[in-house]
Amino acid sequence: MDKGAMPAIFRTHESWYESTLAAASGIHAAAPAAEFIHIYNTAMHGFAAKMSARQAAALESAPGFIHMFPDSAKKLHTTYSPQFLHLEQSNHAPSLLWKDSTYGSEAIVGIFDTGVWPQSQSFDDRKMSPVPSRWKGTCQAGPGFDPKLCNRKLIGARFFYRGYEAMSGPINDTTEFKSPRDSDGHGTHTASTAAGRDVYRADLLGFAAGTARGMAPKARIAAYKVCWQSGCFDSDILAAFDRAVSDGVDVISLSVGGGVMPYYLDSIAIGSFAAMERGIFVACSGGNEGPTDMSVTNIAPWITTVGASTMDRSFPANVKLGNGMVIQGVSLYSGKGLPHHQQLKLVFPKPNTKNDSYSASLCMKNTLDPKAAKGKIVFCERGSNPRVEKGYNVLQAGGAGMILANAVADGEGLVADSHLLPATAVGARSGSVIRKYMHSTRNPTATIEFLGTVYGSGNAPVIASFSSRGPNPETPEILKPDLVAPGVNILASWTGDAGPTGLSADTRRVKFNILSGTSMACPHVSGLAALLKSAHPTWSPAAIRSALMTTSTMEGKSGHVIGDEATSNSSTPFDFGSGLVDPVSALDPGLVYDLSVRDYERFLCGLNYSSRARSTVTRSHFSCSKDSTTRDRPSSLNYPSFSVVFDLSQKAYTTTVSRTVTNVGPAKSLYTARVVAPRGVEITVKPSKLEFQKRNQKMEFQMSITAKSSRSVAAGESETQFGVLIWSNTRGGRQMVQSPIAISRQQPF
Repeated sequence: MDKGAMPAIFRTHESWYESTLAAASGIHAAAPAAEFIHIYNTAMHGFAAKMSARQAAALESAPGFIHMFPDSAKKLHTTYSPQFLHLEQSNHAPSLLWKDSTYGSEAIVGIFDTGVWPQSQSFDDRKMSPVPSRWKGTCQAGPGFDPKLCNRKLIGARFFYRGYEAMSGPINDTTEFKSPRDSDGHGTHTASTAAGRDVYRADLLGFAAGTARGMAPKARIAAYKVCWQSGCFDSDILAAFDRAVSDGVDVISLSVGGGVMPYYLDSIAIGSFAAMERGIFVACSGGNEGPTDMSVTNIAPWITTVGASTMDRSFPANVKLGNGMVIQGVSLYSGKGLPHHQQLKLVFPKPNTKNDSYSASLCMKNTLDPKAAKGKIVFCERGSNPRVEKGYNVLQAGGAGMILANAVADGEGLVADSHLLPATAVGARSGSVIRKYMHSTRNPTATIEFLGTVYGSGNAPVIASFSSRGPNPETPEILKPDLVAPGVNILASWTGDAGPTGLSADTRRVKFNILSGTSMACPHVSGLAALLKSAHPTWSPAAIRSALMTTSTMEGKSGHVIGDEATSNSSTPFDFGSGLVDPVSALDPGLVYDLSVRDYERFLCGLNYSSRARSTVTRSHFSCSKDSTTRDRPSSLNYPSFSVVFDLSQKAYTTTVSRTVTNVGPAKSLYTARVVAPRGVEITVKPSKLEFQKRNQKMEFQMSITAKSSRSVAAGESETQFGVLIWSNTRGGRQMVQSPIAISRQQPF
């Protein structure tokens, strides 16, 4: 519903909505009356309600109606990462970014997740200054959560459940708290990653020992619980946006996502647009559906979309086969190991009489034959059920250990888990080697050697195999993900209500846990945005994102392009966006690609959305130019990366895009363009030099791209090449402003 269309006889939005909903309810008298769930005043103008299909159809004819969409569920997508990202130097001295931002002390980070465990040491408010006076939020009471648990660090806590209960039924208060308290652990983990305080001697069962701290250790945290056991519903997510914007957060971190859809049907896109209008930076996880192409989610251009990379810290647990071969694996198992210098029989899982061999191969619940598993190491396949649950099922069947092999789709990406029995995870190729060995002998044997925590390992960073990939499935002219951050084996705070595996059978309790996912990468960027917001209070969300993107690195430790864990080859900007975030360089990026609300409105015009669809996103009516202009094209949005798409059915393979950069570095600066173009593509930049005389001065340039036709692209397919544009400051500073360029050719059917 739209604010501007409210009839004058109604004094408030609420009275208008109530009257409209009552009228719709009366249309279908046999159905229960429509029921309000949430009323929105900030993130959007409208409401969420439970109603019949006929009542919904009647609502469409109400005065002022714009659009409706069905509620749907979305899903949840450190001691070392500050050092890995150079926030803390090797001599433990703080970086310039931490100093200049006073560790983010004036920033407020809103975490949309599963709630918070307030007693965690990461949320201690010792020696913190008073809560900023602009804060308008609160701490809601509920089972297990007293508002007095909030303090000068954890300054807000709310929970949103009405949409969840309308769709899934009453919350089971015997297994989770109907309050801001976190029974899952995910929300506590992401909150402490973004802005947790320093905690000395932190570890998980002896692994990753050190001092744990978030990216912005002194930033304030406000927890918004939107996720429950059956998911995170659109109506509740929008309600959280509505409150967070009013409460006064500076940054919103959302490690949640679902399928890709038009922006006017996407609750996260709609809510984050309202946040962006108020100057709030929104970071979202890109999803864990990699390495599949076009799997990235949360792709609206006003959202900063984060993928996941590895760090050079690992937890090796290697398999030693009976033939002497050693296979590398990883594990966080901390209990009694397998007998030293003793090989155990290695077996494939055998199904019990009630189940098929495929279910047994996945080591699913109640599928294993205890007689075949007892005292042996069981070889399980990854897929369908949780990895740690597979190990528990082997343990219940009497198995002595487990080797968990990736499926081909998982590639070589390894995720460490704190299993309940001696177990390790191996890559897809390693799994094939082990299978071949098992088939080559009548008596295959193995053991697992657990080697603890190892630093400086591998070729990190590489792109995690699970990290969702581009191209952008909704708007291919906007390159997504935007960038990557550490998201593999991240240590952060944990709930006191669940063991490290999250299984009900896991009675262990830990203060910190190690998790992997783009969920873990996203709060790294959220916390870094809080630091930049503190250091540069006048910067817009787009300027902050630009600073993070254009200073990211596309190179790994070896000096070559960042590798891809899934393939062991080089990755591309469809995997890493602009690269691995480099927060220290982002403090002084030199130039930024800024964006206004009007720029995003033009972008929506370029998508040819209807007036109603545009209003659903922006909550306002605005006109689009009758004549199509280059500025309305999605590829001309003033974005810090470039993506152009050529239709091979057309004769012309040339396009020109414009960008405007703002000088936020030294007043007198001279930037020179350098382009690295892929083979068969010509790229020119005009002007090739930008000379600035003052700070905040803006200058425009055009990039022309000409590509050759391609006969190798089959109907319905596409191919992409990549280049890079670098603006180097040759006077007044050492800034290098780097942007990836994607050039795609599509062959229509």
